[in-house]
Amino acid sequence: MNLQLLFASQIEAGDVVGFTFFIGTMAMLAATVFFFAERQNVPEKWRLSLTVSGLITGIAAIHYYYMRDYYLTMGSSPTEFRYIDWVLTVPLMCVEFYLLTRPYGAKGKTLFALIAASVGMLVTGYIGEAIQPEATILWGTISTVFYLYIVYEVFAGSVAKLAKNSDNPALNQAMFLLKIFITLGWSVYPIGYMTMEGNLLAGLGNIDVIYNLADAINKIGFGLVIYYVATAESSK
Repeated sequence: MNLQLLFASQIEAGDVVGFTFFIGTMAMLAATVFFFAERQNVPEKWRLSLTVSGLITGIAAIHYYYMRDYYLTMGSSPTEFRYIDWVLTVPLMCVEFYLLTRPYGAKGKTLFALIAASVGMLVTGYIGEAIQPEATILWGTISTVFYLYIVYEVFAGSVAKLAKNSDNPALNQAMFLLKIFITLGWSVYPIGYMTMEGNLLAGLGNIDVIYNLADAINKIGFGLVIYYVATAESSK
């Protein structure tokens, strides 16, 4: 591959997919700078969570830079780059739940279970999207089972119980907002997955546009929830 051509690629007018890749890159980069710049302005117990938020958007910004150029050069979806990004950032998003509840008794096995479920969700999703596209529904269903386990942990499992028993209004507010991202925000990914050719929602929309917008909203939103609750607690 001609590297000079790869990095000289330009977004043409009317290229909605390329535009969302560019927006994703800039939004993730701006969020990363913001989270690290504001890290010293929140209470100490929230700083590690805000650092993880900055790592999530920082990793995503780098991957989106390369995904944009791959798409513009090759004219196809950067599936491998996207899943490399996800396999690094999605487990970190699950780590946020552990960090929030660790002061109230969260165990290491909870962290391991959340990370394992997120990796399982991504690996099976990748198989259905890139390796066995003729069996996307099967692998998508398996991926959804892992996703539902994460939802269970957050809503009714050990993470939910620890947050409820903490009697910490700031923590409970953060958990409430993060639950919205887990259910509504993350649900966009299986919707995008099902728009692949041969699936139930084929032709509904471009999978890259759906994924790009969902990534920006969910990854930045996770960090903003942490920042909002941390600053609200500090002001009190």
